[in-house]
Amino acid sequence: MKDIEIASEPEENGKTPEENAILKAKFYGQYFDTVICNDCGLYFEELSLDDCRQPGLNVRTPMKMQRLSDEQMIEYYSKLIKELGGRVSAFYLDGIAVYNHGKIYSFMDMENARKTGFDMIDKAAPKYLPGWPLNSLSINRETRKYFVDEKDTNSKENIFAKQYKKQIVNFLKKALNIAD
Repeated sequence: MKDIEIASEPEENGKTPEENAILKAKFYGQYFDTVICNDCGLYFEELSLDDCRQPGLNVRTPMKMQRLSDEQMIEYYSKLIKELGGRVSAFYLDGIAVYNHGKIYSFMDMENARKTGFDMIDKAAPKYLPGWPLNSLSINRETRKYFVDEKDTNSKENIFAKQYKKQIVNFLKKALNIAD
């Protein structure tokens, strides 16, 4: 952004990924005719949405901590999951907002996000992908494989994920006035 002389950033103080995506879209819409913004949160079914331990929008900065490194994230979430019984049901929730010539369109679907859920366990895989450390704690419910080891693209979870992505693509086509 600094390359195009935008020095400030939007304040992300929404309560949901959708609210944060809208805040970003409104902010960057000041500079561009068309903007697509997103935000994402990680949620554990075992915790209420207002539980301070719920990762939500603060996956890298849980409990108002300083930003965690990949290794610190694995350590922190392994410990939290162990406190919650060693296994949690998790899902990522995406919020997407489009600013298109003065109009804001937004999308978030909690129900379908939950269908793409997975389990997280307290024992990390021996390897992890830099930038995606929680994939070493996340396992496919059907195959029981860590995400870092997953190669099966036809599992039920991946099929739900493909359907969810299709919904997002359809939303974007509509918001951007793109014909099929």
